[in-house]
Amino acid sequence: MHQVLVLLAALAMPLVAWATQRGVFGPDNGTISDRYPTLLVADGYAFSIWGVIFLLDLVAAAWLLRGQPVPDREGDRDSHRCHWLVVAGFALTASWMIVFSQQWFWLALAIIWLALISLLWALMLLARAVPRGAPSWLAVLPLALHAGWLSLAAFLNTAQVIVAQQLLPTVDQLPWTLVLWALAALLLLVANARLHAPGTGPAALAFAAAAVWGLVGVYLKQRSSPMTGADTSAWVALGLAAALVAQTVWLRLRPPGPNSPSRSGGTNDPNARTTRAA
Repeated sequence: MHQVLVLLAALAMPLVAWATQRGVFGPDNGTISDRYPTLLVADGYAFSIWGVIFLLDLVAAAWLLRGQPVPDREGDRDSHRCHWLVVAGFALTASWMIVFSQQWFWLALAIIWLALISLLWALMLLARAVPRGAPSWLAVLPLALHAGWLSLAAFLNTAQVIVAQQLLPTVDQLPWTLVLWALAALLLLVANARLHAPGTGPAALAFAAAAVWGLVGVYLKQRSSPMTGADTSAWVALGLAAALVAQTVWLRLRPPGPNSPSRSGGTNDPNARTTRAA
């Protein structure tokens, strides 16, 4: 049952995106974003990552539908919790597109943060498992890419709501934008560190890759923006991208600790197992 719901939710995302781009629910996301320019918005090319995210999410959902084993440390309870979190994250992502087109900004903001929390939680559960080949790549990589992009997109959406609702100055946005950048840096760097604990597989690299993709998009957009403070925001985005890359390289290359899975037996660790999706 869990696998069927994951597949349905994964199918809903590209279908809703297709309908949204054709104005079924109202103005498309790009049109609305242009109405409320911010210092956090990314260049248009960056949003093409959604196509890759939707495709990989469908691959993961189809793989789970076949009853393939899902890696986890805690057994059935953790595996079932992960399934429900993925269903929630996918469904919330699809619903966000509809709500944002309707310009229900506060609801859209709540939805995108809930989607991020759901998928990041599910990703943390899976990434802590000892990698076992295909289960790691097919389960972790799609969620890492999705959560990595949402980790940045949630702050972009927050900035747009601030501008749309005129909660803070909209002419000189730099002061409060820098606060959002600080919070984004905290989230990205802490989550990335958690995902690259010693012994975790390389599939979690997709989290940093998605975030860096978006940050470079912000840099390119803001470098050509006439808004006050755009240059500063652009360099902050590029600096955060560089910090994320440097952190990821260090985390992957650092020697394993004495209690890491690679030293304690790797996949022979009795606390690590795979659970066949029920």
